[in-house]
Amino acid sequence: NGIFMSQLANICLSCGACCANFRVSFHWAETTLATPEGVPQELTEAISSHHNCMKGTNQKQPRCIALQGTVGQQVSCTIYSQRSSTCRDFDILDEQGQINEQCTKARAAYQLLPVVLLEESSIENSIYA
Repeated sequence: NGIFMSQLANICLSCGACCANFRVSFHWAETTLATPEGVPQELTEAISSHHNCMKGTNQKQPRCIALQGTVGQQVSCTIYSQRSSTCRDFDILDEQGQINEQCTKARAAYQLLPVVLLEESSIENSIYA
């Protein structure tokens, strides 16, 4: 099974594995202490003098405090518009346009199948050939 490029954004809304598998750390200046529209400070914890992380992600079985829903079914981020650069930069695709290995790793931790890209034009060509 695979997904089409046009479906990539929607797959994250039924996954959430990245938010419940990795520590989400970032510079403290991304919080509302320094930036009014930043990550709500009360949802973070200090991990060094210059870095914070999202509460819930600095533990053996991480789960971001802002993650709402059930991983692998339906999820959302309660602070999506205020999320950190770490979250903004994490994408299902890497810089070369291939599936991000960290996404695959997070999905595997929840027994979710890896995402496989299908090119819509190649499917259309094979269907109508």
